[in-house]
Amino acid sequence: MRAIRLVALGLASLALQGCLARAAVDVVTLPVRAVSKGVDLATTSQSEADEKRGRDIRKREERLGELERDLDKQMDRCADGNDEACDKAQAIRAEMKALLPGVPVEPDRGD
Repeated sequence: MRAIRLVALGLASLALQGCLARAAVDVVTLPVRAVSKGVDLATTSQSEADEKRGRDIRKREERLGELERDLDKQMDRCADGNDEACDKAQAIRAEMKALLPGVPVEPDRGD
């Protein structure tokens, strides 16, 4: 009976050594992982910056498309004599003018 306890105690101590060694490695590498994670969060890679810029440009292009459609509607109403529509058309033109510098112009491909 005593031999079984000694064998079990020996096996348990071997198993615990692996756990303790793993815990020690985790404790030692934790600061390094924390710092590297902080650096990753604080910096933006070039591809991430490019993706963000592309999203911003697409949003501006979508907004310009909406404004163009609204402008067409307001111009039609303005032509029918609706002064309020003329005022709205001017406001839409001003917003479009503000958005245009942020949208890149695609080169003519000669199609």
